[in-house]
Amino acid sequence: MLDPKWIRENPEDVRELLRRRGHSFDLDGLLALEAERRKILNRVEELKSERNEGSRRVGEIKKQGGDASALMEEMRRAGERIKELDSTLAEIESKFRAALLMMPNRLHDSVPVGDGEDDNLEVKRWGTPPKFDFEPKPHWELGEALGIMDFETGAKISESRFTVLKKEGARVERGLINFMLDIHTTKHGYTEIAPPILVNSSTMEGTGQLPKFAEDQYKCANDDLWLIPTAEVPLTNLHYGEILQESDLPRYYTAYTPCFRREAGTYGKDMRGMLRQHQFDKVELVKLCAPETSYDELEKLREAAEEILRILELPYRVVVLSTGDIGNASCKTYDIEVWLPSQNCYREISSCSNCEDFQARRMGTRYRAIDGGRINPVHTLNGSGVAVGRCLIAIMENFQQADGSIVIPRALRPYVGGMASISAAHPAR
Repeated sequence: MLDPKWIRENPEDVRELLRRRGHSFDLDGLLALEAERRKILNRVEELKSERNEGSRRVGEIKKQGGDASALMEEMRRAGERIKELDSTLAEIESKFRAALLMMPNRLHDSVPVGDGEDDNLEVKRWGTPPKFDFEPKPHWELGEALGIMDFETGAKISESRFTVLKKEGARVERGLINFMLDIHTTKHGYTEIAPPILVNSSTMEGTGQLPKFAEDQYKCANDDLWLIPTAEVPLTNLHYGEILQESDLPRYYTAYTPCFRREAGTYGKDMRGMLRQHQFDKVELVKLCAPETSYDELEKLREAAEEILRILELPYRVVVLSTGDIGNASCKTYDIEVWLPSQNCYREISSCSNCEDFQARRMGTRYRAIDGGRINPVHTLNGSGVAVGRCLIAIMENFQQADGSIVIPRALRPYVGGMASISAAHPAR
């Protein structure tokens, strides 16, 4: 949520922001609500001042033995008018906040201008995509042949875009989770959290999933609870409504959770295999920090996510998302894309974003400066560290062998009982 004062004082900057994002937000309507809100606030303050002055005069008249009934009636009518205006103000403020919650975040100056993903700016590559002397297979063919992925049963017991992992497939997925958590907690100083995966509407609103993206979420029918689309939601909201001390910043949190997304509007995209699922596993990274350090913290967060892929020897590239591709809540986002041989291209495996104070204003999460003076919103950052299912896919496709077996990266083997490869006959150890 943007600062209403900034919007009011910089309407042309806001229009330029909306133009760069290609957003159709009704700024004139919001400004009209804000003007009406301020007008009523001023009138209420005037009436309260008049009432206070009238009450003082009533006291003086009575003290002198005079008749204050007319003035008392005037004060009663002023009180009723204040009550009416307060009711109108509450209605306008509700509309104002609802409109404000639909507005996108500001953009950092370094974000490239563009209409979509084709305009994203590549800033880095690491590793060399493997060259095969055979035709590489997609992960779904490899997984089914090895008996470690079962898409038919996933669809039978749930629906399409759900997968059953079996045997070594399930074990490697579990090993990847533990591997990632160990790296982030021991090397990068993140505190591991095991959060709820059902959260209330205020929590979803705090990080920006509600109200704008409600159709992409799974909601419980009989409760005010939503399945989380990412652990970013509970982790960022850990300090909902709190005032932190600047000396306690930055806060680093990491969590493994299953994640749930309806993926509304994406049907027909990546229907084969595990690339786009309604339920998937992810290790998430979240930071809360002071504004002065947030872009340095973004670089560190991105580096922590990249390190997972380097240790696993998976080729990847990093891009900065353009104005037409960046998320609604983000000021700047790096996408880390891993190489998938079956598609002969890089595909996203992590998004690392700085939301500045956009989420913190929604959550009411602030910090008190070291000097004990000002209280301001924190900056929040988040990133996948990384998407576990996509990491499994990348390992399968990049480390596949001509006979259909899959070599396990050396760094991962201690997390899978020393298993060195997966083959149809039996896993070598």
